[in-house]
Amino acid sequence: MASEDSAAPLDVDLAVIGFGKGGKTLAATLAKTGKRVVMIEQSAQMYGGTCINIGCVPTKALVYRGEHPELLEGAPADGSARWAAAVGATSELTALMRGKNFAMLDTPDTATVVTGRARFADPHTLQVTAGDDELIVRAETIVINTGAAPVLPDIPGLRDSSHVVTSTEMLSLPTRPDRLVVLGGGYIGVEFASMQASFGVEVTVLQRGPRILPAEDEDISQRVTALLEDSGVRVVTSTSLTGVHDTTAGVRVDYATADGTATSVEGDLVLAALGRRPLTDDLGLDAVGIATDDRGAVVVDEHLRTSLAHVFAVGDVNGGPQHTYVSLDDYRIVLDQLTGTGARSTADRVAVPHVVFTTPPLARVGLTEREARATGRSVRTAVREMATMATVPRARIVGDTRGVMTAVADAATGEILGVTMLAHDAHEAINTVAVAMRLGATAAQLRDGIYTHPSMTEALNDLFGALQ
Repeated sequence: MASEDSAAPLDVDLAVIGFGKGGKTLAATLAKTGKRVVMIEQSAQMYGGTCINIGCVPTKALVYRGEHPELLEGAPADGSARWAAAVGATSELTALMRGKNFAMLDTPDTATVVTGRARFADPHTLQVTAGDDELIVRAETIVINTGAAPVLPDIPGLRDSSHVVTSTEMLSLPTRPDRLVVLGGGYIGVEFASMQASFGVEVTVLQRGPRILPAEDEDISQRVTALLEDSGVRVVTSTSLTGVHDTTAGVRVDYATADGTATSVEGDLVLAALGRRPLTDDLGLDAVGIATDDRGAVVVDEHLRTSLAHVFAVGDVNGGPQHTYVSLDDYRIVLDQLTGTGARSTADRVAVPHVVFTTPPLARVGLTEREARATGRSVRTAVREMATMATVPRARIVGDTRGVMTAVADAATGEILGVTMLAHDAHEAINTVAVAMRLGATAAQLRDGIYTHPSMTEALNDLFGALQ
């Protein structure tokens, strides 16, 4: 445990539990103003939080290296060798970023990094332990920033199998499996299935519902399914998992199909991508009256205050959207509470995009067509196939014309209700739409916008020009 004096209590203005995006940014910002802050993180391997260590950064780095094997040292042709090289390069990247994040809060004179587990002793006091060492931290303001972790549901054999991993373990496997069974067809399961297929893995996705990515429109779900299948992934929907069994050759997953037929699939490894839960165990929240919901998430108001006015919860632990950029906005809200007018709130969030890093990526902001029609509005829609958009040569330049772009707008006002992009650089182009929606730009304004050429953003001319 790193502290100035482990025997004496540490009195600070701000204590942050967990090194995630929202909390670390708040701590660094207040430290620069001279506030006394302490960052408490239970693992030195998690300095910087989930995103840079076991989330966004390593996942997307592996996706990119799977798409671009020429970037790997020696450019190995074999999938196993490419995976090992990619994991090594990604590990170096995360170690670099972890060090920079530690330095960000270890360098300021008013900031202290403490490695250990924190638990509330009273509303303003945290007991931090690391082995036999103990430190008492007293803080005027406390921020809970402990994140979330993958869930292993109560499926027979799932928790006992030696061949089951979560996304966390998958990212650092020194050897990739030859056969992978992915449980779950949500965003994480689909992204990892696409990534593993790019390294030559034989992937099977088992999805409980009738289609993968159920939050998207059905045609988008079908298109992503087709992309996965084209890359060699087998997608099985409407399944009911009945058991996981280790075998002499690896692992077997038993399931029932929609008609009740019992069947199974074998693999070398199973990836459980069946959801994530907020990490609030053993924080002592009940003892000080901090409420949690039935999933364990810390209950917060629109200003991210918990049941105790001086305690905030930011990031995945508060049950909101599990995105790093949402955690960053959590920081802005709490900072405004502590140093600003206090007016900023979660209600200010509109047009927040999300991305699934398949190949090509799937990005959306706003409503799906299904959701837009459910509002009862009269809407106009557009569907443009990337392969037929002659005015968008960027896709042809990079050699990837797969995918589609869709838009839905209010027929009377031209308000942009939602855009979905399954295309090269969708993760970048979607941000232009998100900003336009936040600023109240109309479909006609995006249709007539001036964009760089050749770029994927200029597809907005074509897309919004096709509204019917």
